[in-house]
Amino acid sequence: MISRIMTTASAICLMAGVAQADYSLTILHTNDFHARFEPISKYDSGCSAESNTEGKCFGGAARMVTAVAEARARTNNSILVDGGDQFQGTLFYTYYKGKVAAEMMNKMGYDGMTVGNHEFDDGPEVLRGFMDTINFPILMSNADVSAEPLLAGKLAKSTVIERGGEKIGMIGLTPQDTNELASPGDNVSFSDPVAAVQGEVDLLTSQGVNKIIVLSHSGYGVDQRVAAETTGVDVIVGGHTNTLLSNVNERAVGPYPTMVGETAIVSSYAYGKLLGELNVVFNDAGDIVTATGEPIVLDASVAEDSATKSRITELAGPLEEIRQLVVAESGGFIQGDRSVCRVQECEIGNLVADAMLDRVADQGVTIAIANSGGLRASIEEGEVTMGDVLGVLPFQNTLSTFEVSGQTVIDALENGVSQVEEVKGRFPQVAGLKFTWDSSIAAGEGRITEVMVNEGGAFVAIDLAKSYLLVSNNYVRGGGDGYKMFRSASNVYDYGPDLADVTAEYMAKSGAYQPYLDGRITKK
Repeated sequence: MISRIMTTASAICLMAGVAQADYSLTILHTNDFHARFEPISKYDSGCSAESNTEGKCFGGAARMVTAVAEARARTNNSILVDGGDQFQGTLFYTYYKGKVAAEMMNKMGYDGMTVGNHEFDDGPEVLRGFMDTINFPILMSNADVSAEPLLAGKLAKSTVIERGGEKIGMIGLTPQDTNELASPGDNVSFSDPVAAVQGEVDLLTSQGVNKIIVLSHSGYGVDQRVAAETTGVDVIVGGHTNTLLSNVNERAVGPYPTMVGETAIVSSYAYGKLLGELNVVFNDAGDIVTATGEPIVLDASVAEDSATKSRITELAGPLEEIRQLVVAESGGFIQGDRSVCRVQECEIGNLVADAMLDRVADQGVTIAIANSGGLRASIEEGEVTMGDVLGVLPFQNTLSTFEVSGQTVIDALENGVSQVEEVKGRFPQVAGLKFTWDSSIAAGEGRITEVMVNEGGAFVAIDLAKSYLLVSNNYVRGGGDGYKMFRSASNVYDYGPDLADVTAEYMAKSGAYQPYLDGRITKK
């Protein structure tokens, strides 16, 4: 294939070869929507109707409908695709599961989607129900579903669509560790993304398809690896790590598109705040001539489609009583941004860990560990509604208490800091202990350098041989986010109250809850 160089921040041009008949395609894309059908604030939490009227809100299905229609009007050929994780994140998913996602995606006319890890949160059953409702293919190449009756013969690895007289191949990609992140069941096994993608590329090219797009819910790092270690992939539409790629936004992780060899990688953050818009020109051989674009910010300048807005309001009706219930008050902003909580101590992490420990302290439990991946939003200063709390803790996880050795606690913390560089959700937020970790040490090689536990109001060094009572959520206790060492714990009880209820009740006891940091997590 012909080599390419970057000519501007947003354009890639060929240095050799002349296309005989260029083909233009606009790739509109979303990822990690997480059931944000209503507008959200700048903190990715709920946004009131008043704030929306004042122009302070972003996203929502009604704005997305408008943005997609306007983007389609700017081009002759376009496709709309999704990088996974439409499921989970608000009461809309809790109440309706995947039904609202299917309705809205059908309305917008998606052409394809990959399976995200959260599409497995309620097992293959809910995913299959979603698949039976949508009017477009959902794909997953790096998994064997042949032993799962609900998915076998239904969930494809790749597909081919036609647009403007040309064939476009699409391949799905899902996190290889989905069995640790969600609940796919024992009948689904996951495999290396590079080999899986290359196998499907070879299959598609043998069928004469020379324009290939990977819909990848595997994260920016994996996307770059796939681009570097495969041949024949033109575009990767990313998801999973909520990565913002942009040529103008100072918070961007990299350029839009990010070029790795001859492959263009794009990603548009998360929660429906942006709509990705990549304009690609291909030559006859299917090589990229140019790839330009920029995610569109769905702020107040994008009008909400009135019919969609009315439908979302209708669907929200059964949720209102729960969402609007004022449960507490916060004396300040409680930071819950994933870019903070997945790498260090954060205010929302302290709140949730403290709440967990407070609830079971009278049972002799002395340590709480919460996975940061379970913390999905911040809470703003002022009145706190149950909807706000559920925005932080949407997964319906329950408190789980269990007993492990001090060595196992250290093993758990090692797991928690093992993927900080990738901003993974296993990073631990804690209560009842303090720990220090060293980022200069390789993962799994003793990053945890000190652990102190609270005994009688004083912090002392953890005893490796001693047994400790812990509290976490049932997902972590069951091995989620890599915490497999908890599966063999003793004195297990996984059926405590809902973590959201525990957190709301804890805040209510505090009067005006004051968010804080106290140095319980230290990085060398």
